[in-house]
Amino acid sequence: MEGFLLDREPALRLAAFLGVFAAVALAERAAPRRPPRDGKWRRRAINLAIAAVDTAALRLTLAGAAVGAAVAAGEAGFGLFHRLDWPVWIEFIAAVLLLDLAIYLQHVLFHALPGLWRFHMTHHSDLDFDVTTGVRFHVGEILISMAFKAAVVAALGAPAAAVVAFEALLNAAAMFNHGNVALPARVDRAARLFIVTPDMHRVHHSVCRRETDSNFGFCLPWWDRLFGTYRARPRDGHENMTIGLEAFRDPSRLGFAALMAMPFAAAGRDVRR
Repeated sequence: MEGFLLDREPALRLAAFLGVFAAVALAERAAPRRPPRDGKWRRRAINLAIAAVDTAALRLTLAGAAVGAAVAAGEAGFGLFHRLDWPVWIEFIAAVLLLDLAIYLQHVLFHALPGLWRFHMTHHSDLDFDVTTGVRFHVGEILISMAFKAAVVAALGAPAAAVVAFEALLNAAAMFNHGNVALPARVDRAARLFIVTPDMHRVHHSVCRRETDSNFGFCLPWWDRLFGTYRARPRDGHENMTIGLEAFRDPSRLGFAALMAMPFAAAGRDVRR
């Protein structure tokens, strides 16, 4: 079973990504939350080109690293769960929850540590917010994140099935919570008790630093509430808030090459203010 999951994991992730991406993109056309504020097609093309580079880099370097770490830990009897001897279904649920907590903490670190923030800026420098923002991550950040996930998976001794499920959930959540989709207010209030909604995550993309440093969750909203990083709404409201970073406001300087060079061009500069 684990060998099957290791072999099929890239295909399963791709299928989940394409399905959710298409669904959110259609929802954006049917019920947009905000009108586009930046050159729609050029920006989207750049974001998708970044996603293509990320995919190729993972395939060439760390493809299946998280699931591979789960399989290796299982064969060696390594990791926390192999010492606890819990029922399989409890291990599955606990692994998904703990992996989501780990991604929350990783996200906090990408904001707190200057060396990591320089890579994460590529994501936050987007001047608008839609489903393609959910794939706009510098290749350096993607590789660091995959290595981090693999290490957490190994330390936990997480079941391979739980890792595959979490990877699919993480991809789907990133597409959904970056969607420019208008949810009815009552639906949003109820949904954000269980999942990060677009209105909740959009606050995190505000140009206001206090708001940027909030709502770090990707899948589950509970960690932000537990650790005091939750913010219900942006200061200026969703219609009037400014998306992006104060230091990067010129769209002509946010092309593909500039975004790839951003972590290195920003070295030694405080770009948070």
